[in-house]
Amino acid sequence: MLVGLISHPLCLKHDMGVYHPECPQRLTAIEDHLIAQGLNMMLRHYDAPAATREQLERVHDAAYVDEIFARAPVEGYVQLDEDTLMNPYTLEAALRAAGSAVLGVDLVMQGEIASAFCNVRPPGHHAEHDRAMGFCIFNNVAVGAAHALATHGLQRVAIVDFDVHHGNGTEHIFAAEPRVLFCSTFQHPFYPHTGAQTDTPHIVNVPLPAGADGAVFREAVTAHWLPRLEAFVPEFVFISAGFDGHIEDDMAMLALREDDYRWVTQQIQAVARRHAQGRIVSLLEGGYELHALARSAFAHIDALVD
Repeated sequence: MLVGLISHPLCLKHDMGVYHPECPQRLTAIEDHLIAQGLNMMLRHYDAPAATREQLERVHDAAYVDEIFARAPVEGYVQLDEDTLMNPYTLEAALRAAGSAVLGVDLVMQGEIASAFCNVRPPGHHAEHDRAMGFCIFNNVAVGAAHALATHGLQRVAIVDFDVHHGNGTEHIFAAEPRVLFCSTFQHPFYPHTGAQTDTPHIVNVPLPAGADGAVFREAVTAHWLPRLEAFVPEFVFISAGFDGHIEDDMAMLALREDDYRWVTQQIQAVARRHAQGRIVSLLEGGYELHALARSAFAHIDALVD
């Protein structure tokens, strides 16, 4: 299947300091490994456009968007929360990260590609309707899902999130939107300390204990995600692809491996093929041990290609 790789050089210029784990090297680690493994040449490459105000304001409060534009620094750093900073390039990087999801939707809906992986940063799934948090400024996957609903007339969009942290921002944005099915696995109790009590007809949260390995993760996906996805019959599937649940990533305490990310991608892809004409847009979220991130993202993208 023809897979697009969407990114932009400005995403490398967003930098929150030399010791910050959400660093530019995350993107180059993935791209370098794709080249080393020979997969890069099998992908169709695109530059992410900047998301428009209209696209952002489908999921974010207009006053919040105004605030982010107003606080963008000319030099130095501006701190949005204890984990999230802006440098002079951050606003443009965040606009491109959100715009990558929009472009991915359009390319897939036009039939130019079957699916897309957006190798972008800052990540997005912690950004709520009206606030930044957890390294995230705009909720990239939510921008893409809202664009699919508003512009392409879809009625059932699924978002699956296997980041080690709960996608609180995505849940917050779509809590009252039954056209969006949100499925999330995450370590609990753990940052951002949300999600464990939420289970509605269109929100499927599956907390995992510290130390959970691939067998526990696969059982959770099989028992909770897949039946709800099948019943929902999505017309488009988005993935919040966080690889920080890898056993080598010391930012968290799950014990997943590359084969687990390949497996879950295959399960999601099977659902998309049955119900959504194979339409998938995946966006990079977490993953901070660079070698594990590169191998895991490769397994994910390779499964999309396969």
